[in-house]
Amino acid sequence: MSDELIEKLDRIPDPASGKGLHAAGRLDGVAIRNGVATIVLKVGADESPEALKQSIESAAMALPDVERVRIISTLQRSQGEPAAPARPRQAAPAAKKPAKQVIAVAAGKGGVGKSTVAANLAAALGKSGRRVAVLDADIYGPSIPRLFGLLDTKGLRKTDTGIEPADAHGVKIVSMGFLTKPDQPVVWRGPMIQGAIQQFLNDTDWGDPDVLIIDMPPGTGDAQLAIAQTVAIDGAVIACTPQDLALDDARKAMAMFEKTHTPILGLIENMSVFLCPHCGEPSEIFGHGGTRAEAEAMGVPFLGEIPLTIELRERSDSGRPLAFDEGAVADAFARAAEAMLESAGEARKPAPEIVLTD
Repeated sequence: MSDELIEKLDRIPDPASGKGLHAAGRLDGVAIRNGVATIVLKVGADESPEALKQSIESAAMALPDVERVRIISTLQRSQGEPAAPARPRQAAPAAKKPAKQVIAVAAGKGGVGKSTVAANLAAALGKSGRRVAVLDADIYGPSIPRLFGLLDTKGLRKTDTGIEPADAHGVKIVSMGFLTKPDQPVVWRGPMIQGAIQQFLNDTDWGDPDVLIIDMPPGTGDAQLAIAQTVAIDGAVIACTPQDLALDDARKAMAMFEKTHTPILGLIENMSVFLCPHCGEPSEIFGHGGTRAEAEAMGVPFLGEIPLTIELRERSDSGRPLAFDEGAVADAFARAAEAMLESAGEARKPAPEIVLTD
């Protein structure tokens, strides 16, 4: 079916060369899944492709299995034109910042509870009276819909003011999980991932929240670069567990943010200890204190320890972050959230001016 769509798109002339879009190299990705046709279109820096997009949409909708069309635009340089030099983070974003503070929650590897940490930090900030939004940028493994009880949310509605986020417990949320079935993988190449994240960031009507939490995908790849190039991030929080294997990968995540001029706001040790539900005795299943020691060694803030409890697992599965309520775990998330904002405030302070006198 994708081949048939490419054939139809190649009948649309490229305004610059007169060739079909496929022959002209304007298509960077074409896929049809679950009735949705996704086309990644290369556009020039000075080009207004709206008429071309209308032709693409009409051609795609003519296919019997296509119910909706998603067009993602990526910048195409002229042949021989050099890539733009790297710029400092402050000068990179051209779009309006989606929140007063934009904070990424990341991890060097999967399985450390990064999404649980991101959801509960957002919940703790919401509980404190702040306006909070969450962008689930983990395209391949979106967990935020389950953590906020939004598994029944189908699709994202677009209005005149932009994409309308879902709402859970007062937190505004956008996730790829709203566009796919829970058991269905997202099989996308890098440009499609980058385009989707850029659209989520720039085209969503976030409503001017105080804090936007970005739940980053694990590792260091296309999604991380797309976010760093699209929006000025105030800082990144690294979620980690105490064992050495997780700490090794956390160092890679920190190095990636340093390369994109993003401040590291601090480290959070998740699953720090297991609290027995019967006697309350702590057990150091994954070790304990490794993340604090790593933060001290790297010279970055240590934001706190989050214990592992049966209640935290149950509440994550049921779709209401535990940080909305009371108790030891909720208090731990509240302290970590406040430490995170304090660190972000320090990161925004200008460097002291040095005055030399005779």
